[in-house]
Amino acid sequence: MPDQPATMIFTHTSLSALGFVAAGIVLAAIMMTLRRDLRRALAVMIALMVVGEGGLILLQSLESANSGRMAMIGSELLLFLIALGFARIVAMALFQGILVGMAVPRILTDLIMAVAMVAYLLVRVSEAGVDLAAIAIPSTVITAALALSLKETLGNLWGGISLQLDNTCRIGDWVRVDNIFGQIVSIRWRYMAIATNSGETVIVPNSQLVQNKVNVLGRRGDLRVPCRRDIGFEVTFANSPSRVIAIVQEAIQRIDTENIAATPAPVCICTGFSDSGIQYFVVYWILDLAHDRRTDSKIRVHIYAALARAGMEFSYPHRVLLRGNRESSDVTSEREHNARLEALARVPLFAAFTEPERHALATDLVGCRYVVNDVISRHGERADCLYILAEGTVGIFGPGDNRAARPKLAELTAPDYFGEMGLLTGQARTANVVAADDVLCYRLDKDGFDAILKARPTLVDALSQVVATRQAANDKAMELSADARARQASNRAAELVRRIRAFFDIT
Repeated sequence: MPDQPATMIFTHTSLSALGFVAAGIVLAAIMMTLRRDLRRALAVMIALMVVGEGGLILLQSLESANSGRMAMIGSELLLFLIALGFARIVAMALFQGILVGMAVPRILTDLIMAVAMVAYLLVRVSEAGVDLAAIAIPSTVITAALALSLKETLGNLWGGISLQLDNTCRIGDWVRVDNIFGQIVSIRWRYMAIATNSGETVIVPNSQLVQNKVNVLGRRGDLRVPCRRDIGFEVTFANSPSRVIAIVQEAIQRIDTENIAATPAPVCICTGFSDSGIQYFVVYWILDLAHDRRTDSKIRVHIYAALARAGMEFSYPHRVLLRGNRESSDVTSEREHNARLEALARVPLFAAFTEPERHALATDLVGCRYVVNDVISRHGERADCLYILAEGTVGIFGPGDNRAARPKLAELTAPDYFGEMGLLTGQARTANVVAADDVLCYRLDKDGFDAILKARPTLVDALSQVVATRQAANDKAMELSADARARQASNRAAELVRRIRAFFDIT
């Protein structure tokens, strides 16, 4: 080998390298058609090989008798560029083409590339006539010294390899490491990058991850699952725990939002007793941890609204400072009663009622506050109550399990009412009614209506006419003909009279 003319070596080497360059370009071209996202990286590797081959040809043309050693060193450097480009293209074709479905960790492909380059260098050194055994002992001593001085770096390197090879943590996982909570965006040789919901990226050394506890959230084995969240609150001892749990659990299960898992369903549990009240938790499962605090806030808002509707108070120390004359409870009750009378007066359904009858109804009205996305009534539910919309706006939606797929039928803005068929006939709800913003409704149950209708049965005819007229207006919105609307209104009024009398047992 050393006795061969340099020209012969360069000619043979450049021709062999040209074969690898051609094979690499063909393989890269195939990959470019299959993976458009890899075109830029493949183009860089092709350019690297072309530069190496062009340098070999140029070095051969400039060769002289006095530049044999320098030419040899230059030739080896250029060959290394070609080998690096070819190996990288082969690795991309293998791991990002053929084996792409196996999701081979990136750090493993980098490790294989490094081993391949080391093997290539050893082969080239051996072919150059260097005795590898002669440099083995000094190399071992140098390697031991480097390992001792780079102990921390090598620990991070091994930690990165371990994390990716055993799939403990994956890019996209949500993790908690000590007091760090966020989503893994990168796993490198030395560190793991965790993006928090505060807009920060925290760099955690791999050696620390291997030695300490890491909580992987929203994943059970290889299966991604919703993540559990607990929202605590406390209610006074005056309220029965069973009633608090029933009211809050019903409210949170009726929240119409997309980031709360339907299964497992949200639940309310009693967790203990304190000096000032009974402690509870709402347990729900969140789908996207990127919106954790926003979703927690929605849960708290609905808990507050549900407890307010039920007249329940949170238990916390509070102090009241009185300035001037305090309004008496009688004045407060009178003002609330007048507000209910005003709400009744704005509902056409009660236009035929006398003043005493409205006062009697106002006494039986129950104030109910709702917040945005609260489902006030659900399609198919059995019902015997009417809602008077005193404040806010509600959306009327058709049936459907998927919130996004439900057709929006109408929108009601205060003053208005809905659910009259449930109150008058006990008919199941025919639509979903969802609060569009903060809403105040007065609920009128059948029990508060029964005595008035039995005392004055002639009201049934007036009520049936109002309901039939309203349904005729809905028919008009559906573009039915005038004759068809007239026939339906007449038939409806008669049928409604029969159904109302039957529901209230009026002979």
